[in-house]
Amino acid sequence: MNLQNELLSVIKDVPDFPKKGVIFKDINPLFKDPQLMKKVTAQMAEFAKLTNIQHIVGIESRGFFFGMPLALELNLPFIAARKKGKLPGEVVSESYALEYGTDSIEIQKNSLLKGQRYLIVDDIIATGGTANAAAKIIQNSGGIVSGFTFLIELTFLNGCETLLKTTPHVQIQSLIKV
Repeated sequence: MNLQNELLSVIKDVPDFPKKGVIFKDINPLFKDPQLMKKVTAQMAEFAKLTNIQHIVGIESRGFFFGMPLALELNLPFIAARKKGKLPGEVVSESYALEYGTDSIEIQKNSLLKGQRYLIVDDIIATGGTANAAAKIIQNSGGIVSGFTFLIELTFLNGCETLLKTTPHVQIQSLIKV
């Protein structure tokens, strides 16, 4: 069985969560299978090596589940992109649109280095708003976004197309496309 089929066999669809009309992708069963998580990390690491990155940026919160193991696998620094008000010290912030308003994410300013190359990691790409906000923070701080990696891409929401408008020529990996 290939990796995509293995993942599809453990990731569960939860209808009407967190609200009516949404089909939530429950990735928690994946975390009960260490061997499958190792395969996911290895696949993401193969991709990351192609992007010549120097830092891993994980997006709160489920991006941490994939970003930290990836950073450890590649022996690279991990940087947390968190929701507003969750990081101490001086931060760089970017807002993004939600279907019901706006939200924002932040990265500690001293974590971002000019001219350095970053890979942004998250569990799911939907509209691309959160990943795009993380990319803008990195770019506005003088960093280079080399790529994005996601466990799941919700293709019908066109998030990757959104990312390519802000960060043309970057590489994007999605282990599962639904």
